[in-house]
Amino acid sequence: MPYFRVTTIFCALFFYFQSGISQEKPEFGAISQSESAFTSYEKDEEATAVYLYEYGDNYFEIRDDYILLITKYHAKIKILEKEGFEYANIEIPLYRSKTRKEKIVNIKALTHNGEIKHSVNTGEFFNEEVNEKWSQTKFTFPNVKVGSIIEYEFEMQSPFYFNFTGWDFQSDIPKVYSEFNAKIPGNWLYNRSLKGNLGLDVNDANVVKGCFKFPGTKDDSDCESLKYVMKDIPAFKDSEAYMLSSNNYRSKLEFELSEYKSFYGGTEKYTKSWKDVDKEFKTDKDIGSQLRKKSFFEKNVDKSLLTEGDEITRAKNIYEFLKNHFTWNEKYSIWQGNKVKKAFDEKKGNVAEINIALINLLNAADIEANMMVMATRKRGLPKKTHPVMNDFNYIVAKVDIDGESYLLDATDKYMPFGMLPFRCLNYYGRVMDFDKESYWYDIVAEKKNSIMLRAQMSIDSNEKKLEGVFDLINTGYKKVSQDEVLATIKEDSYIEKLEEEISDDFYIISHEKNLKYSNEKKLTERFNFEIENLFQGDNIYLNPFVIKFFDKNPFVASERNYPVDFGYPMKYQYVVNIKIPDGYNVKSIPENKNFSMPDNGGILKLNVSDNNSGALNLFFTFDLNSAHYNNAYYEGLKQLFNEAVKSQSQSLIVFEKI
Repeated sequence: MPYFRVTTIFCALFFYFQSGISQEKPEFGAISQSESAFTSYEKDEEATAVYLYEYGDNYFEIRDDYILLITKYHAKIKILEKEGFEYANIEIPLYRSKTRKEKIVNIKALTHNGEIKHSVNTGEFFNEEVNEKWSQTKFTFPNVKVGSIIEYEFEMQSPFYFNFTGWDFQSDIPKVYSEFNAKIPGNWLYNRSLKGNLGLDVNDANVVKGCFKFPGTKDDSDCESLKYVMKDIPAFKDSEAYMLSSNNYRSKLEFELSEYKSFYGGTEKYTKSWKDVDKEFKTDKDIGSQLRKKSFFEKNVDKSLLTEGDEITRAKNIYEFLKNHFTWNEKYSIWQGNKVKKAFDEKKGNVAEINIALINLLNAADIEANMMVMATRKRGLPKKTHPVMNDFNYIVAKVDIDGESYLLDATDKYMPFGMLPFRCLNYYGRVMDFDKESYWYDIVAEKKNSIMLRAQMSIDSNEKKLEGVFDLINTGYKKVSQDEVLATIKEDSYIEKLEEEISDDFYIISHEKNLKYSNEKKLTERFNFEIENLFQGDNIYLNPFVIKFFDKNPFVASERNYPVDFGYPMKYQYVVNIKIPDGYNVKSIPENKNFSMPDNGGILKLNVSDNNSGALNLFFTFDLNSAHYNNAYYEGLKQLFNEAVKSQSQSLIVFEKI
């Protein structure tokens, strides 16, 4: 990204900004009576700290002969609990290139304890290298205690106009007041968007005429003066389970450099069309040229791999071959440094190298395969309005065979053909079809995912123990997870861990993988087991749920303002037949339950019956019929899981001696 230097002859000629809408900014170091008296945040009683005030100002200015993006920041945070001490540790990220870098100047920090103020001394601000592109300024506030107000401000000078990225209104602690200001000369054009479900309390934009004077040019540039404010901003609590990246939901302003108009004429565009991106990818040495290594793979694999069988057979064989050939180095890097031939020879590579090799091999076998760029769940959803290549961090293969489409990722050795790893279940990606045009393509997860347990139990009243056998059947993504467990843990350790998780009175006598009833998307295991200490006096007390699918409800918050995302639909089923022991009657059984969510979103059923055949039959099913639920379904999901936990933990069958 270019930066601009002003020649020495003009170094004394500075531009100016006429002020737009202004908010009276408090003087650094001044604490109001209300801020001192602030002891709790009534809108969030769980808050351990709260931003009392946050202010940012962004503008362009000539400094040391360069046009720089200046960011000024000022914040006050009240510490409410000891757990809030972590917010006294500050890290400010700084970007750099080979020739230029961002820097912090005029940084100040104070800890306010009533009338006493403790400063962070100059030598206590540390610069730390993170990697070749990033460093950070770090410091810790001194003498922090419950009730302290920590305050800091700084100025950042950046030669990188693309780093004017926006403002995070929402964080993991609440904010009483947050204000963002910017003054942008008309030469710089930015795309902007407001994310999240919170509205702005102030949304002002004005044009300021002739606000920017660039030395050596005739005309002054107009500026857009912006002011955005949010008040009483709730904390974003991303600790609950089952959500996509918080980047999708946190309330924030996003700016993206679209175009720069030079003061000397000419325009440089940064936001491109997908047609432009397609063209660039086709010739890019790290993408397009790596996709044209078909001849290399034809020479370096057994020819039968590319020729034997029909298309689907060849595709599956190639997929299995590459899963076994490669070891993924757990790097997502997709835009630079890809060396497919080198990775193949070394049998180790990043996501791009492995899956581009897959595409090359499929094409060498005359199977239509294209690259699909996408973002992982933790990355956030890519923008569809225009290409933002930094949104993408992953590559998979899209394969078309006999009218069916498959998405493949050869980095995961346990993943069946046609399924993507869980980290990739992020709604959609962009298929780069270089012969035609790129297009968006939906990521649809495997629909048949389940854990099923089917058991037979009998109680020996003489030996005073229960004997039984159960089959544990995992399908879809649950099968993938179980395959990895069984492949990475020794049998004895697996059995021991399972016994510990179930009960001190539970013993596994034997275990086998029942391959007769298993396939690439289904795994069946059989366990013979015993349970002791069921007898209490003349009665037998049995919780029939040997394995509990749910130990606790994952949804504990009173409300949720963002969707619930499981990644894929799920089914849990538990079926057990319990022989009534000789000399005993059934005294009590669990109550039957039937609970369902609106629109058939989820179902729970529990039924225990005595069919007069000398046995009890228990049937439990718990279905999540969708992978994604908007927050309107949150209360229903919460109740559904609550019923599931109660059903499995509180169900009790009592046999009484005749």
